[in-house]
Amino acid sequence: MGPLEGIKVIDMTTVLMGPYATQMLGDYGADVIKIETPDGDVTRQIGPTRHPGMGPVFLNTNRSKRSICLDLKKPAGRDAVLRLIASADVLVYNVRPQAMARLQLGYDVVSKVNPKLIYAGVFGFGQDGPYAAKPAYDDLIQGATALPALMAQTSDGVPRYVPNALVDRIVGLTAVGAICASLVHRDRTGRGQRVDIPMFETMAGFVMGDHMGGLTYEPPLDKGGYARHLSRDRRPYKTSDGYICVIVYNDKQWENFFAATGRDDLRRDPKFATFAGRAVNIDTVYAELARILETRTTAEWTDLLVKADVPVMPMHDLAGMLQDPHLVATDFFPVVDHPTEGKIRNMKVAATWSDTPVEPAARLAPRLNEHGAEILRSAGYSADEIAALVRDGVTIPAPATRN
Repeated sequence: MGPLEGIKVIDMTTVLMGPYATQMLGDYGADVIKIETPDGDVTRQIGPTRHPGMGPVFLNTNRSKRSICLDLKKPAGRDAVLRLIASADVLVYNVRPQAMARLQLGYDVVSKVNPKLIYAGVFGFGQDGPYAAKPAYDDLIQGATALPALMAQTSDGVPRYVPNALVDRIVGLTAVGAICASLVHRDRTGRGQRVDIPMFETMAGFVMGDHMGGLTYEPPLDKGGYARHLSRDRRPYKTSDGYICVIVYNDKQWENFFAATGRDDLRRDPKFATFAGRAVNIDTVYAELARILETRTTAEWTDLLVKADVPVMPMHDLAGMLQDPHLVATDFFPVVDHPTEGKIRNMKVAATWSDTPVEPAARLAPRLNEHGAEILRSAGYSADEIAALVRDGVTIPAPATRN
């Protein structure tokens, strides 16, 4: 059942960052109760879809969860959440703390209901700075942490966002670590706590960990930046018939590369001969590597470099990744039968445990309010009380069974 079996998580998150974190907790064995508004998580609507409300972004970020629909703006909806919180181990939210306070679900309130609760917020900014109440999205945080500027510096001068919800996923991963650490602390002390995981500060550390450079020192030694990462020739290399991903990094790999390509002239060149020499002249090194790799086909280079023990990988597009021989052999993208959506391509959990294996196909992404009645019953609601919540618009009827 996974290493987090027995942990109950109240998931009050939407879109991607929070749901990605809570899906991981669920994949690891936690019982994750996803609380949705009557309209549902907005990612349900991102297509293409076979049925309304079950889009691929939602399907791939909300497995290993149970869904209940509650209108938290109604007192009865808030009361229902507090009843669920009373027996929970973790609450995760990704609205601004000010919004949780307006719902009367701030830490000062819920910690009195459950002092052992881990109250985890994933939101834009640390609460002791001037940006505390600002809204935040992946694009905004990418821009504020220099990623588009770095993209411009390494390409055509035009700032661009990374074509991936990089911030949401990195901060989500950080949240999982922070929550698990908090659970360890609680096991030692018996006390819960509030933990904030701000997007801006998390990504500032993530980016600057590579690119602080001379800005590490006071006064600065340079304007920052990791030269190897910023070289315009650090990219997939063009071959005579396509592209290939190659990195020749340490001295041993370069010796192997010189021998495999017959480039003794480069072995004797101080710009190529040592790690220090290559670091100082990285643009020259990468440019020459690009010229060399254009002389043979992708297949020829792959065979030669594998034999020479030089790191090499194919450059896939999205569809090509599904056919990668390693991912096929490890069944990373198994096709599974979703109860309502038919056959879908799932993704395995990358981490493995010797004693507590996980099975992400055991609970695929739920329909809106699919588990509402069972969750309310487990919190002590009677059938009549559940019917009253439906009648009063606090929740919605259970979804009809779909063939």
